[in-house]
Amino acid sequence: MNTKKVSVYLATIMTLAVLLSACSPQVVTQEVPVTQQVNVEKVVIATPINYGDVVWVSTQFNAINEAEAIRGVVLKDFPAKVEFISEDSGPFFDRINAEATAGKGTVSVLSALAGEFSTLQATNSLKDLTSLKAELKDAGIPDAFWKVASLGTDKTWYVPMMQATFILAINNKALPYLPTDADVNALTYDQLLAWGKNIKDATGEAKIGFPAGDSGLLHRFFEGFLIPSFTGGVVTTFKSDEAVQAWQWIKDVWPYVNPQSTTYNFMQEPLLSEEVWIAWDHTSRLVNAFTTSPDDFIAVPSPAGPKGRAFMPVLAGLGIPVTTTNETGAEALIKFMETTDAQINVLRETGFFPVVNVDYPGYVSPGIKVEGNAVTAQSSSKDALPALLPQGLGDQGDFFNKPYRDAFIAIVLNGKDIKTTLEEQAINVQAVIDQTKAPCWAPDPDSAGQPCQVK
Repeated sequence: MNTKKVSVYLATIMTLAVLLSACSPQVVTQEVPVTQQVNVEKVVIATPINYGDVVWVSTQFNAINEAEAIRGVVLKDFPAKVEFISEDSGPFFDRINAEATAGKGTVSVLSALAGEFSTLQATNSLKDLTSLKAELKDAGIPDAFWKVASLGTDKTWYVPMMQATFILAINNKALPYLPTDADVNALTYDQLLAWGKNIKDATGEAKIGFPAGDSGLLHRFFEGFLIPSFTGGVVTTFKSDEAVQAWQWIKDVWPYVNPQSTTYNFMQEPLLSEEVWIAWDHTSRLVNAFTTSPDDFIAVPSPAGPKGRAFMPVLAGLGIPVTTTNETGAEALIKFMETTDAQINVLRETGFFPVVNVDYPGYVSPGIKVEGNAVTAQSSSKDALPALLPQGLGDQGDFFNKPYRDAFIAIVLNGKDIKTTLEEQAINVQAVIDQTKAPCWAPDPDSAGQPCQVK
């Protein structure tokens, strides 16, 4: 081997030695002579926590494609094996209650709607998660949702996971007529009424819209937005003086509501046709307008009344049964599901919006992003007042909704006296409650498990 080749060879060996030393797991704490023998300790790498196998049972994500998305997309990066099982409410309650009665179980973590957690807590089937709430204090979950998760106690029984709700969709053409003292992102009911009047005075057209058709969700507007915003309750305050004021508002605003509203079931169509410029509806029934013409519309929270900005969240959460044998794995999964990536993946795959603060990435459609920002602003507002979906009614839900729709027809469409109508319809509301023995739900005060009462 000639001298040149030897030099190249030695240089190569030295270079490799330097590179290998830079990548070595050994640690040298000081310089030492090359002739001195050194005992160098190996770097100790922390052993990953063994979360074990986690069994997650849920009343949510029942569609096959949703369940597969949870398994294959949302949970892909969770560092443990998760068996995800979706069940209807009946089998779900049977399983959890049976395990609680037996004092042992197989379920590590469970997810359900807010009302379903009330049922589980009433049978002492849930672990207290107050300490876990403290660990998630920086996640950005709204205080209003933590209050709901307390189920009327001083403890936390589940961790909010995802939400859907109702918001206002507004055509940009309506913005020039916004009352001068109004913040479009923090409207009051009085300002919405004045806005509708401004538009009609200027254009001659009634441009507010509500889904008052046979399949529309107008009853949710009364149950979860208007009535609690004025009264602070739903059932207990049904015929109160404050409820009279709420119904007077809907009567006053109706001249500025498009008369075709009684035929509207989904508000996205009349928004796109510009029959209405301001519409209230469920996010899923508005999304096509935002997706089709994202530059034409904005989304904002529902209005506030004297008692707050009442809104009806379709809120789902994560809890831990008292019989879990893997509390460590269950808590790890709950924390994972509150991360931004997991929340965004749930949105993409199921359409439920995050409950934590997120910056929507570029791959989320503009329409979803617009809705999501309004949903977050609504639930995070200082005057937020969650009004839950009716609970404990079983198959009598439609009979509970009927008095609200009948009151609307009588008062707004037929001009009947408000107080008299509410007195009559209160009898029908109470009849459904008495038949189902449903306790009060938020924002009505806790009734200690007894049937809710119209005052």
